[in-house]
Parts: sequence; structure tokens; C-alpha cells
Amino acid sequence: QVQLVESGGGSVQPGGSLRLSCKISGNFDDTGLMGWFRQVPEKEREGVAAIDSDGTTYADSVKGRFTISLGADRNTLYLQMNSLKTEDTGVYYCSARARVMTAKVWLLTATPAYGYWGQGTQVTVSS
Repeated sequence: QVQLVESGGGSVQPGGSLRLSCKISGNFDDTGLMGWFRQVPEKEREGVAAIDSDGTTYADSVKGRFTISLGADRNTLYLQMNSLKTEDTGVYYCSARARVMTAKVWLLTATPAYGYWGQGTQVTVSS
């Protein structure tokens, strides 16, 4: 059984920074896809960033501001978020799945029905 537990969410003013963490436990091959998604009420879940053996992939809306990385233990996934904007507000979910598609396609098509998901952590960007 694979479990993902996010932490690090909170409230910050526009222009501020936050770092999210996701602890992955259980039998998961770290050569698979790992990433971050976010969701706001009444909207579909949106892919933010992903990492796999080929490197990193980002949504256009966060390029240059967010950085995804995998810890040295290979079990902790991070999302460093800088220059935060009000539109970055949402519940951020960590996810992992076997590499059955490219990271770019995964960010565009992922649904909670497939792969492993954390419980989410709230990020609020407001003045």
C-alpha cells in the first residue's frame, strides 16, 4: 500500500514563498511519475509540476516560479513556490503513479481515479 502525506501549506501574501513536502511510503518505484496538482472549488484538478527519470515538467502558469524536487531519501517530494500570486490559491495534492505516459500528458490528464494521491494541503495567497 502506497501512502502520500502532504505538509507545508498555509497563508502567505502575494510575492511570498512556501515549500510543500510530500512523504511517500510503501512499495512505490521512484522511477515512476511524481507530481503536484491543485484544485479550487468548482474547477477541475490542475497539474502543476511533475518529476520522473527524464527530468521535470511544469505548467506554463508556474514556470520560473515553482521548483519540484525529490529529496535525497527518494521518498520525499518537494514543491518550492516563489513569487506566489492570488491565483495560486487552492488545495495542493501530491500524486504518484507508474510511468505509463509522459509527465506532460500526465499533468494534463490525471484524475483521482488513477495512481496514488495525498489528502491535500491548503495554500492561500491573499493580501
